[in-house]
Amino acid sequence: MSQDHYQELLNRCAEIGPLPTIVVHPCEANALRGALEATQAGLIAPILVGPRHKIAATASEAGLDIDGLTVEDVPHSHAAAERGVALIREGRGELLMKGSLHSDELLHAVADRESGLRTERRLSHVFAMSVPSYHKTLFVTDAAVNIFPGLEDKADICRNAIQMLHALGIDRPKVALLSAVETVTAKLPSTLEAAALVVMSLRGQIDGALLDGPLAFDNAINADAARVKGIHSDVAGDPDILLVPDMEAGNILAKQLIYLAGAEAAGIVLGARVPIIFTSRADSPRARIASSGLAVLLAKARRTQLGVPS
Repeated sequence: MSQDHYQELLNRCAEIGPLPTIVVHPCEANALRGALEATQAGLIAPILVGPRHKIAATASEAGLDIDGLTVEDVPHSHAAAERGVALIREGRGELLMKGSLHSDELLHAVADRESGLRTERRLSHVFAMSVPSYHKTLFVTDAAVNIFPGLEDKADICRNAIQMLHALGIDRPKVALLSAVETVTAKLPSTLEAAALVVMSLRGQIDGALLDGPLAFDNAINADAARVKGIHSDVAGDPDILLVPDMEAGNILAKQLIYLAGAEAAGIVLGARVPIIFTSRADSPRARIASSGLAVLLAKARRTQLGVPS
């Protein structure tokens, strides 16, 4: 995220104030540090959920100060996930933050039909990426949750990302539906699904965005590459969202952008009752804070949608 975009994000969040945030199992130094950095940035007011002795030991070993913070003591990570979700259901938090537990463990509790945070939407992950060679923030989905999404899954993944960009002030985002080629062929199911998603957008089943696909990565990102191949598209060369064929492709793409192109990435899980801040132990402090900042803006949009006073 460029310095200008990063500062703009923090400025927008400053108008909202810190939001109550349930931090699930912050029992590793970077996980706990990420929560404290977001607290110091004025983004969140954390409630730490996990084994009290482990959280205290982590803080002591890493030289982190957790004095004055609320800690919900539970015996292990599985219990932390369940208790964290319960606290959201009780209205004690507007955001959920993943700590040092496995993603599946937290998402299992979130997706539970009886006690979780499910909505009518499928859960999906979005990376907000600042790529030095690209002219605006690029959103990659889904690189972390849905392994082999089908057509209906991709429709929800697309809707979640579009709704996120609306909340960030982008009224009509451009969505590139990626595959290996830009022509529709039964040999590549992702091209059929991309074509179907475009038709769904034309029929109003997916709205609020401009979709095009299938597009190979080169002609999705580079307008000249698209022109050479005879592709006439308002999305090619200018997408806001890259919707990938499956999690493997998305994860590889995102990590290539981070480690080869010098991108910074903020991660959010969408489709639950509240935004879920998904950070990695390898994330930079700026990336961790940006993830929290994006979640704050999404929570603010949710307040507005529900008619809750800010």
